[in-house]
Amino acid sequence: MSDAKTEKAEKTGVTEGSVRAEARDAAVDAQARVVQQKGFLDDVIDGVQLGAMVIFFICLVFVAIFGSSLPSIFPVTQPVYDAVMGLPQLLTQVPDMDTVLEYVPKTLDEACELRASVSVWIAQVLHELAYKQWVLSLSWAMYLWQTKLNIRQRDRLHDVRRPRGIATFISRQVYLEANAYGLDKSSLLLVSEFFGQLLTTAIIVYDVIPWLWMQVGAVTGESELVQSVGFFVAASVLSTVQGLPFDIYSTFVVEKKHGFNKQTMGLFWADALKSLLLVLALGAPVLAGFLWVIERTGERFYLYAWALMAGVQLLMILIYPTVIQPMFNKFDPLPEGELREAIEGLAGRLEFPLKKLYMVDGSKRSSHSNAYVFGFFKAKRIVIYDTLIEQCTTEEIVAVVGHELGHWKKSHTVRMLLMAQAQILLIFYSFSCFVTEPHMYESFGVEGMPVMLGFLFFQYLYEPLGMALQFATNVMSRINEFQADAFSRDLGYGEQLASCLIKLQIENKATMNPDPLYSAFTYSHPPLVERLDALGNPHLASKEE
Repeated sequence: MSDAKTEKAEKTGVTEGSVRAEARDAAVDAQARVVQQKGFLDDVIDGVQLGAMVIFFICLVFVAIFGSSLPSIFPVTQPVYDAVMGLPQLLTQVPDMDTVLEYVPKTLDEACELRASVSVWIAQVLHELAYKQWVLSLSWAMYLWQTKLNIRQRDRLHDVRRPRGIATFISRQVYLEANAYGLDKSSLLLVSEFFGQLLTTAIIVYDVIPWLWMQVGAVTGESELVQSVGFFVAASVLSTVQGLPFDIYSTFVVEKKHGFNKQTMGLFWADALKSLLLVLALGAPVLAGFLWVIERTGERFYLYAWALMAGVQLLMILIYPTVIQPMFNKFDPLPEGELREAIEGLAGRLEFPLKKLYMVDGSKRSSHSNAYVFGFFKAKRIVIYDTLIEQCTTEEIVAVVGHELGHWKKSHTVRMLLMAQAQILLIFYSFSCFVTEPHMYESFGVEGMPVMLGFLFFQYLYEPLGMALQFATNVMSRINEFQADAFSRDLGYGEQLASCLIKLQIENKATMNPDPLYSAFTYSHPPLVERLDALGNPHLASKEE
């Protein structure tokens, strides 16, 4: 009788286990269908892309049929026709190398003459440039490029098949949950960027910036400095209000749906208000100083403005973690124990000048995790999120700290700071070519040449170069991340770092299989698989599989 009961219990246990496994598999299959299914937004994207292709081919057919008479039949096609027909001529005018070498200066006098000629040519081009049309064209070109990258990434997120490289340590359920989270963020991003682009276009076309400038001037008086600060305050408030609906949806719908949001509505509004007040309190004096420097230092103002901004940036690096961030989070000394002893031991081993070791209450707002190092010279501090302590073991956290100390040891922060300074100098020098060009202000319907508005219009023109420089910054940042990973590995924490990276990827529901082009332009850190491959992670499936 006892054997029969035991056998029945075993069968019941097996049956219950099978039922649970089937239910789990059914839930995963349902999640896969949700991820794979394309909704209304995807239909709109496909329709727009198909429509663009059809219009392009129709244009080609019309050009082939009507030829040079196309603009007279359809006057609206004149600009496009001129651009297409002028392309072959433009290509034939590209000089060969021998012609280029003839213009290379061979003496100092020739170099000075060439510089003067180029300066005259640039001034002529800037004086004749159709600024508003160029700003609109560049704005839409950048928007379409970024949207194309986002669509490529979205297509990857709809793919429910795990790459071979991660299939050994990322379950199908985890992979699908990460993709579902990525799709929800992608939907919000596409909608918000489309709205933002329409708003930017309306602002430029209908001369909203000059209108707001005049409204502020009616209140502040004739002082350009005071009017510029007033304009900055008004524009900052309007920009914050415009972004609030998307921030609220992101926090209380997307993040909450996927289990990350811990904020209350009261905390959200408090953070939003504090952020706005900080922008105004810090931005207004910096702007006033920037405009004062331009007014007082003449044609070479870009050198003095760069020096000012370099000082401001160093000051922000100093006060952000010690003054600003504590306004939003609570920093407590890391409690005594195994973790503290291990981190202090690693810091002593590397002769890292550790002054303070903090734990921050990141879980107050989100379950995302992080750790970082900050401070100058002999006053370094290490900050660890409480969520990281909850998610990883002591050795894994020490491995992450080893990675952060790798950035310090290899002077990555200094290198990135110098790279940022070079970009700021380039921005200010480029702006010096535009700031005194009356035609730019006239194009946007501005009376006079207020520097504040000139810099605002210039930023639209600078956007393509800014995107290229951001790509270069991402490349440098990725190199630094690989080097910091290798540093932690060489300390003996390679396996622990790989294990922690996998855990964080799972806990944060980060994208497991990003599109390569999207990743190259938007990720400052390498994708997980690339980092594990560089670490020689034994769990990573070989490429030949």
